[in-house]
Amino acid sequence: MTEGMEDGKLNRRRLLQCMGWTGAGVLWTVSGGIPRATGLIGSAAAAEAAKSDLHFVQISDSHIGFKIEPNPDPAKTLGEVVDKIKAMPVQPAFLVHTGDISHLTKPEQFDIAEQIIKGAGKDVHYIPGEHDVADENNGQLYLDRFGKGTQGRGWYSFDAGGVHFVALINVFNFKPGFKSGGLAVLGDEQLEWLEKDVKPLTASTPIVVLAHLPLWTIYEDWGWGTADAGRALGYLKRFGSVTVLNGHIHQIIQKVEGNMTLHTAASTAFPQPEPGKAPAPGPMAVPADQLRKYLGLRSVEFAQSKKGGPALTDAPLAA
Repeated sequence: MTEGMEDGKLNRRRLLQCMGWTGAGVLWTVSGGIPRATGLIGSAAAAEAAKSDLHFVQISDSHIGFKIEPNPDPAKTLGEVVDKIKAMPVQPAFLVHTGDISHLTKPEQFDIAEQIIKGAGKDVHYIPGEHDVADENNGQLYLDRFGKGTQGRGWYSFDAGGVHFVALINVFNFKPGFKSGGLAVLGDEQLEWLEKDVKPLTASTPIVVLAHLPLWTIYEDWGWGTADAGRALGYLKRFGSVTVLNGHIHQIIQKVEGNMTLHTAASTAFPQPEPGKAPAPGPMAVPADQLRKYLGLRSVEFAQSKKGGPALTDAPLAA
C-alpha cells in the first residue's frame, strides 16, 4: 500500500503533505479510483482552466460569528479566501457555498458573510448548514434570504456549461447524537423531487451534487453522514460522471464509487479533528501560524473534451 493511501483513497494527512510541497494548491484528477497530482496552481493550471468548458469555486463552512480559538475572526479569513479567488488567473463562472455561512443563524452574521462574498464579484449558489437553520422558525431566516425560488425546504437544480447541478438539503431537524449515531436525512419529499429532476437527462450529462453533510457515512458516532443518501445516489448511478461536493467536517476526504466521486471540503474558518481522533467533533486547536494551512477553497474544472469527471484543485489559504 502506498504511504498515505487507505483502500485506494488519499488520506487527509497525505493530501496536506502533498499540498505542502510548494505551499500552494495541487490539481488532482482521479484515474482508476486513485487521486493523482497533475499540477500546481499557477500558470500551468491557469492554462488548463482556460481550456475548460466550466470553472467554478466551492467554499464552505464560513461560520461568521464564531469568536474563539483557533480563529476568533473568521470574517478575516473568509475575506482572504475571496482575495484568493479574485487573484485567480482564470476567473470562475460562479461560486458555490456548501453551508454554515453563519455560526448562530443571526441576520447580522448573514449580512457580514454576504457582503464579504459579494466582493468576489460572482454569482453565488448557496445551501444551508445546520448552523444556518437554528433560528426559532426552523430555518425560515435562511430561506427568506437565500431560498427564494427553491423547492420545499430549499432544494433546487440549475444547469451551467453543460453540467446539471443539484442542491440537496440535509440539515433540517438534524440532531447529531454523539456516540448514538444520529445521521442527517434528506426525506421522501426531496428524494422524490430528485428522481423527477434527473429523469429527463441523458446518461452522458455530468452531474454535480451539493449537500452540506456528507452523502456517505464517514463517522456515524459523530453524525457525519446521511441516512438515506444511498437512495439519492441510486438515482444517479446511470450517469457517467457524478461529483458530490460536501462541507460540514472542515477537512478534505474523498470517496470513489465507480463513476461517482464524493468530496468533503476544507472550511474557511477552522479545522475539525479527523474522524474518531477526538472525544467529539468541534474546533480543533492548532498553532496560530498553522491555521491557514487547514483553511481553503476548491476549484472545479470541467472540460467536455476529456473523459471522466472534473479536475479538482484544493488550495489551502496559506500561500
